[in-house]
Amino acid sequence: MTLKLSLSVELENRLREEAQRQGVAVETCAMRYLDKSVPSNEKKAEAVAILQSWIDESDDTEQKETGEFLVQVLDEDRLSDRKLFPPELKGITW
Repeated sequence: MTLKLSLSVELENRLREEAQRQGVAVETCAMRYLDKSVPSNEKKAEAVAILQSWIDESDDTEQKETGEFLVQVLDEDRLSDRKLFPPELKGITW
């Protein structure tokens, strides 16, 4: 496929400099960036599959324990004595 692009002078200069730095033709450099920037359907499908597996494998107990641990650690690692997550507000504000 042939594609004609109108680049700003600044962008064209940056592309030329990058191509020169890489030691490749400007067209090759542009193709590499386009290939990296526009994911293929296969890569999209892989990402969706990974996210879906995380959703399917969710362990509510583990998530609850992790959340409680995070709250505890955040409250312990403070310069102030005031807690971010006071127990009396659990279920009300957090």
